[in-house]
Amino acid sequence: MVLGKVKSLTISFDCLNDSNVPVYSSGDTVSGRVNLEVTGEIRVKSLKIHARGHAKVRWTESRNAGSNTAYTQNYTEEVEYFNHKDILIGHERDDDNSEEGFNTIHSGRHEYAFSFELPQTPLATSFEGRHGSVRYWVKAELHRPWLLPVKLKKEFTVFEHIDINTPSLLSPQAGTKEKTLCCWFCTSGPISLSAKIERKGYTPGESIQIFAEIENCSSRMVVPKAAIYQTQAFYAKGKMKEVKQLVANLRGESLSSGKTETWNGKLLKIPPVSPSILDCSIIRVEYSLMVYVDIPGAMDLFLNLPLVIGTIPLHPFGSRTSSVSSQCSMNMNWLGLSLPERPEAPPSYAEVVTEEQRRNNLAPGSACDDFERALQGPLFAYIQEFRFLPPPLYSEIDPNPDQSADDRPSCPSR
Repeated sequence: MVLGKVKSLTISFDCLNDSNVPVYSSGDTVSGRVNLEVTGEIRVKSLKIHARGHAKVRWTESRNAGSNTAYTQNYTEEVEYFNHKDILIGHERDDDNSEEGFNTIHSGRHEYAFSFELPQTPLATSFEGRHGSVRYWVKAELHRPWLLPVKLKKEFTVFEHIDINTPSLLSPQAGTKEKTLCCWFCTSGPISLSAKIERKGYTPGESIQIFAEIENCSSRMVVPKAAIYQTQAFYAKGKMKEVKQLVANLRGESLSSGKTETWNGKLLKIPPVSPSILDCSIIRVEYSLMVYVDIPGAMDLFLNLPLVIGTIPLHPFGSRTSSVSSQCSMNMNWLGLSLPERPEAPPSYAEVVTEEQRRNNLAPGSACDDFERALQGPLFAYIQEFRFLPPPLYSEIDPNPDQSADDRPSCPSR
């Protein structure tokens, strides 16, 4: 917006990564420039910056207070992470329009550097939700005598690192459930579901390998499915508002009575989504993998396996270890394969790891290096515009309804 002889006022950040995207974490120094372009000589009282980071939630609920009486209850809460102000030109007082203390800026382009440090304490990851958000921004204000100030705000992204290479996030997640359908005095056979994933922690762009076994001994046609859900929880005034959104899903083959289906690592890809938010007192973002059996005319049989979406991707060695241990456990427990009577001796270290790999593994690294690699990967798609449109809302309408009849022959006795 052009006011007077000010042609443009912009803010640019000194990015810390090769992707040229302003992404920071707790303890980082945020630096940049306020760029001012004027078409003639102007007088300036001050040029200020204001940097702030905060989480905020807000929603309303309708209440009844008796007959023909209703009111709206507002729920709001805010957590401030930092608040920084600085003066780049001029003085503190903007209400003083005396001729003293004015600064003259000549025609052309001018740059004014700014810098501030983010708190060392954990910060919530930038997020835009249904009833709340976590935002970080820098605002520049140019004050001139007898004129309205020129203001500009620019946001930057903050990620609170979640390293999925920790034992708790590398542990497999599994469960088993069974359901028996009843109709009046008739009871059909059970529907059983077992599911497992090789770990709890993932990063955007990864595919989850789902191992599952679904057995249908009921008289109905059923369909095994899987879906990733994001759950947003907002807290204010002792109340909680929850929003559940579908992130990704897949569908298996329809199972008639007496049939069994096995998923040996069926892949479900995680799209660009916000990392989990677990340390904010008023906003919490969690993920889960639901493996379920769609049963016409009855409540679905489902298993919920918790997920954590992180920012630091899996190390190659961690991936191999997790995959091998998960596959071995899966085969022994579910597929009924027995160990050989005289197992072979394991290979020696030298046979598995080359000298070059050994030297690479000994090279020093850090979480920042891992995060830099993450910025070059699928997580970058989320960073570029973390305010992407939310995933489609969950719908009870199946886009691929079954065309089969309900009456099926009973499951043969075993």
